[in-house]
Amino acid sequence: MKKLFSVSLIFFIVACNSSNKNSSLFHNIGIGAKLDSLNGVKVYYNESFSNTSGRNITPDGYNLGLKYQCVEFVKRYYYEHYDHKMPNPWGNAKDFFMKGLKDGQLNSDRGLIQCENGSSLKPEIGNLIVFDGSVFNNYGHVAIVSKVSENEIEVIQQNCGTSTRVNYGLIYENSKFTIKESRILGWLKK
Repeated sequence: MKKLFSVSLIFFIVACNSSNKNSSLFHNIGIGAKLDSLNGVKVYYNESFSNTSGRNITPDGYNLGLKYQCVEFVKRYYYEHYDHKMPNPWGNAKDFFMKGLKDGQLNSDRGLIQCENGSSLKPEIGNLIVFDGSVFNNYGHVAIVSKVSENEIEVIQQNCGTSTRVNYGLIYENSKFTIKESRILGWLKK
């Protein structure tokens, strides 16, 4: 079991660090240290993807999630940057994507428009990207789009070690936009 866990951890670290400009696996930093930011919303270091440091609750009682997890960052980003509270403040990362909704419909749990990976709507800066779970991470992952070009997007993320930015290819084919990453379910937008 210990060997399987170490292989899983190595796979997770490699996956989170692929195509990353800010990657450094061996920083001597503490949990909660600022790593990066987008529009003034900070990304914090979490040491390990399974680490939790208590729940982050806003002064008005809104649940942002477990400190320094990926969900906490994206909910904090939407709360601080857009003044947006999600109607359903609970759930794992992969649960942000409501299966069964058609492309462009309202995701009522998140109060956002949901786009499939293969959408007629192009990803935009500030969109919330949702990754499905995997054998190594059953909870999924979420990130925020930080840059968009004709053939690539960059996301900013929390809880991938010191890896905060990752690039993915973007293709436009048959009037649909697809991010070239098989685990991406889609994106949510205001």
